[in-house]
Parts: sequence; structure tokens; C-alpha cells
Amino acid sequence: MKKKNLAPTMKDVAREAGVSLGTVSKVVNGISVGEDYRVKVEEAIKRLNYQVNSYAQGLKSNKTYTVALLIPNTYNPFFAKLTHHINVELLKRHYRLLLCATEYDLSNEQDYITMAQQNKVDGIIGLTYNPNLVVDENTPFIAIDRSLGSNIPCVASDNFLGGQMAAEKLADLGCKHVAFLRIGSSLTNEPNKRKAGFENGCLSRKLDYSMKILDDKDSIDEFEAYLKEHYHDGKLDFDGIFCVTDGLAYSILKILKRMHIQVPKEVQVIGFDGVKHFGRLRLFLLIH
Repeated sequence: MKKKNLAPTMKDVAREAGVSLGTVSKVVNGISVGEDYRVKVEEAIKRLNYQVNSYAQGLKSNKTYTVALLIPNTYNPFFAKLTHHINVELLKRHYRLLLCATEYDLSNEQDYITMAQQNKVDGIIGLTYNPNLVVDENTPFIAIDRSLGSNIPCVASDNFLGGQMAAEKLADLGCKHVAFLRIGSSLTNEPNKRKAGFENGCLSRKLDYSMKILDDKDSIDEFEAYLKEHYHDGKLDFDGIFCVTDGLAYSILKILKRMHIQVPKEVQVIGFDGVKHFGRLRLFLLIH
């Protein structure tokens, strides 16, 4: 019977290098040893193709240098960009990212939380939609855009001020009749404050405004129907539109093009989030 090949162990490395097990352990864990010993151990590791078991190391040190990130998907440019920058910052600190894309499934969110905790991650960052999410109190958790409790930190932009600035900018551009368009979660969350800020800005600048708010499950076609309802005698009732995300603004630009409404000549459009990569050439052709 053929003997099964086993992965080399730290003891094998020590034997191959002719040093003590303690010396191998120091080299593997980045602890200073004599240069000759370090070279011997590293060469033995290379010859044996020894792989460090970082999970086992984490169990011993109570630190795995891994952080889980929960996001809805990587298809949306905002979520993709957010993931990129979080990963860059983690790498700077010698942490690895465990990416969990939930596809807006609430049960997936809880399953991923459980999986992350079982893998002994050092912490979890979550952009979640599950209001009943259960996270072990011993696992550090940071929420993005949603307050999940007084004991869980929440990171968000100043959504109220952003909405207010959008209204003020439209007023500065000479708009008189503006619209607020939103599609998103019905949960209480930080982005909802964009609506309140926009209303405040409209009231302070005496702008006439209307609102159309859809839930995530609703069709984007409802916005097209809404704009057509406000299109009379070859002219849109609104001269300014604030879209609650850049993704929505991009969709609205395409709708306005189909309606032969020129942006920004006939109507100004403002988005929110700072997402730039929707296809620059296509966007240029779209609005010109």
C-alpha cells in the first residue's frame, strides 16, 4: 500500500535545517534570530515547501489578521470601490480581507456572520440590510451607513449636509422647480437623511420640489413613467433633479436622453456617492 504524503511540519523544517524547533518558530513568527539560523530555516522551508498554518497561528495568538467585509455585491460600482479602498487600507496594516457578497439576502448575511466568527476573524465590517442581525459581542463589528445599536460603531458620510448641498447647488444654477428621486432600502439608515437635507435646502432657498421614492424591489421604469407624467408641451416640469445615488443618476440620464431632454441645457442632474467609473466615453456621449 502506498504511503500517503503528509504536508511537512515545523518539526520537519527543524530537522532539515539542523536547528531547534524553537528557532523555526521564531523565524516563522518574525522574531529575531541569528542571521545564519534565519537563512538555514528559510532555505529548509523552501526545499520542503512548508506552508505556515496561519489559522493555527491565530488560535494560539488569538489573532488571525483577517477581517470580514459584508457587502450586497461587487456589481454596483459604489460597493466595488468601497471594497477596493477597504482592502487597500487593510493590506497597509498587514490584514487580509474575507469578502462576503450577500446579494441582498438577509439569511446570507447571518450565515456569513456565523462563518466569519467560526474562522476567528479579528473583526467584521458590514454594509447590511438585516435589521435582526446577530453578532457575537466578542467580535468587533463596524457598520456602514446603518445604526445597528448603541454598542456598534457606524461609519457614514454627512448625508443630511450632502442633500442640503445638492438643493443649494441646484438653486445656484438657477433652478426653480426640482425633483428628488430615490430608490433604496426601506430600513432606517443614514442615507435616508439625504432626503431631509434636500428638503431643508429647498425650503431655505425657496425651491419648489417634488419627490418620487421607490423601494429596492421596485422597477427603475417607474422613474421613467414619473418623468413622462411631468412632461408637457415638449418640456419637463423640472429644471433640476437630485438623484440619491450616482448609479440612479446614471440611469436617469439615459431616460432623459430617450425623452430627448438635454442635460444640462434643459435640466440639471446631481448624484451622490462620488462614483466616476460608469464608462466615461459612454457618459460623455450620453449628455452631449
